[in-house]
Amino acid sequence: MGQRRLRIGVLVTICLVAHLGLGQVAGQQPRATDRTSALRGSYGTYDGEPRTKDGHVDIERLVSELAELKANTYHWLIWHRGTDWEDLQRFLPLARQENILVWVCLVPPSESPPHTKQYSEPFRLDYQRWAVEIAKLSLREPNLVAWSVDDFTHNLGFFTPEYLGKVLGEARKVNPNLAFVPCSYSPRVTPRFAENYGGFIDGILFPYRAELTGANLTDPTLVEDEVATLKTILGPSIPIIVDVYASAHSRLGSSTPEYVGEVMTRAIRCADGVHIYCHHSPRDGSEEALVIKRLCHEWSADPDIPRPRR
Repeated sequence: MGQRRLRIGVLVTICLVAHLGLGQVAGQQPRATDRTSALRGSYGTYDGEPRTKDGHVDIERLVSELAELKANTYHWLIWHRGTDWEDLQRFLPLARQENILVWVCLVPPSESPPHTKQYSEPFRLDYQRWAVEIAKLSLREPNLVAWSVDDFTHNLGFFTPEYLGKVLGEARKVNPNLAFVPCSYSPRVTPRFAENYGGFIDGILFPYRAELTGANLTDPTLVEDEVATLKTILGPSIPIIVDVYASAHSRLGSSTPEYVGEVMTRAIRCADGVHIYCHHSPRDGSEEALVIKRLCHEWSADPDIPRPRR
């Protein structure tokens, strides 16, 4: 009788472990859910945040403008001021109240001193520390769903597969559900890239520049072809988030409101999400801002566009 009770007890324990997930036992971390679920259907703006006179981000205004746009995501760049990391932590609770998901972007070595005047502060080029701290913050603020490195594919000599594996390994020990979505340009996303990095990344932020016929910000007609090429190389499980230039590029110049609207319209149909670089206030009256607001409002009411899920 005692042995039978013992066997029953063991069976019940096994069933509970299976129900809760092995990661809940012996102090291990829980298993990751599908990290891509918070990326698919993502649309919103990136960088270009309003600031107060003291240089801090005007977080109340930014949240209000994103809500007015009906954006479901904001991509926060840590680079402009040494207080950006501090301001992010004040921004996240307010964004959560408006159901806005948040990505965090760091600059790579090629956009840090001596190439530029500032680092991503406070951890600079210590991406292992960044990964851990962002993951910790994402546990406290669950609308922080992804992080990125700008111009990632221009810095593969630094972000080797071995080093990136260590960085993401540390982050996923803290929060296995935090996605990594590096900024990646189409000419550098090759079969070799997919082989070396496909097992690490959860998606890519793809700045569209009509690279198939020479980089420019005038030709919106290649969005579908370039996204299809990326999907062929990376496979269907890796979301492609198109990054649309609504602000001038240092080498390629400015885009037009018509171009922005056409790229956004094409991208939402063929990609997994759309981010607009940079944020334009819907209250500034510019043509770019009006186009972005109109399309985001249309998308928010379109049942065929998936919604990102935490």
